[in-house]
Amino acid sequence: MRIVGVDEAGRGPLAGPVVAAAVLLPENHDITGLNDSKKLSAKRRAKLEIAIRNQAKFGIGVVSVEDIDRINILQASLLAMHRAVKALNAPFDHILVDGNKLPQWEYAATAIVGGDALHPQISAASILAKELRDRMMCKLALEHPHYAWGSNKGYGTAAHIKALKEYGPTDHHRRSFAPVAQMLLL
Repeated sequence: MRIVGVDEAGRGPLAGPVVAAAVLLPENHDITGLNDSKKLSAKRRAKLEIAIRNQAKFGIGVVSVEDIDRINILQASLLAMHRAVKALNAPFDHILVDGNKLPQWEYAATAIVGGDALHPQISAASILAKELRDRMMCKLALEHPHYAWGSNKGYGTAAHIKALKEYGPTDHHRRSFAPVAQMLLL
């Protein structure tokens, strides 16, 4: 069976988009060390990303901050997954999704909690999604250096919260998230 793995990155941060990837690994791939992206070093993830992009078929889905605020982060994550599968543009038989929810789609699919550590297809998707989102946040960090997005990737670290209080939210902050919403009320 041709199994596609799907995972997202960026559900918890206070800033930036949510990104999903769908990956179809070839049967004869020689990519070793696939695992949940959060369990890998940045250096290892970068090497694996190159190998995945060179050997696998993949699609990427991105949902903007504006859409996250409009439809909520869960729905935005599911939409990013849907977009990633549509972007894959390759035939497959089944999808394995990391988590406990599936997008509403016509595909045969299974949700697997912790699947990014169990199935290489989901691990590969986890790595692609995280690496792309991290690069997006590092690029935004150049425009908004006060928030330390180059290191915190938009998560609510002490440095990020301190900068949010001092400088206020940017257009890249999720206004529907409590720490940002509280800053808007001040």
